[in-house]
Amino acid sequence: MYASEQAWREVDAYFVDTLVPEDEALVHARQSGGATTMPQAEVAANQGKLLALLCGMSGARRVLEFGTLAGYSTIWLARAVGRDGHVTTLELEPQNAAVAADNLRRAGVAERVDIRTGPALKSAEQLVEAGTEPYDFVFIDADKPSNPAYLKASLALTRPGSVIVIDNVVRNGAVTDPDSDDDRVRGVRTVLADIAADDRLEATALQTVGAKGWDGFTVVRRVR
Repeated sequence: MYASEQAWREVDAYFVDTLVPEDEALVHARQSGGATTMPQAEVAANQGKLLALLCGMSGARRVLEFGTLAGYSTIWLARAVGRDGHVTTLELEPQNAAVAADNLRRAGVAERVDIRTGPALKSAEQLVEAGTEPYDFVFIDADKPSNPAYLKASLALTRPGSVIVIDNVVRNGAVTDPDSDDDRVRGVRTVLADIAADDRLEATALQTVGAKGWDGFTVVRRVR
């Protein structure tokens, strides 16, 4: 028997209500996604909490995020690193960056977040050129065709022990199609192949169903 998408949403709602209550700042950030260029594209609340838990478990104090939108996941990450931590988040659109900045102030974490506006790869290259201190945790959730380039940039900006999470890797099952002409699917398949071929990395990928539909994420640990 196959559960419906409505059932997935109901289960997610139960988990969130039971384990992941959102405060006013998170609710506002999620709702303000409608003012961005990609409404309702933020992670679900239980996924945001997972990112925060992974940060905490890995002892991350410096986080790099590809894709800010309204800053919903950014708030989770900024809270996870604590008052002495730092998050650098890369956002293409000034409109989205402005919405995120307001949400970060509302959440009380603006002082520990640096929003860099412009093409994410260019911003990452600037961080590399500046000799930026390595990041402990990276969350890649931007344009999917660029995933391979974002991974390469992440490896230039991390250290052994760093964790990299790549979102939206299932694409409603389309990831299994080697002949897909969808650039987003191609970006996911290429980045997964790159991870598998790199002996500096160990990884797994998990499917998810819930409020965000059928998708999933990859968790990567840099071992050297």
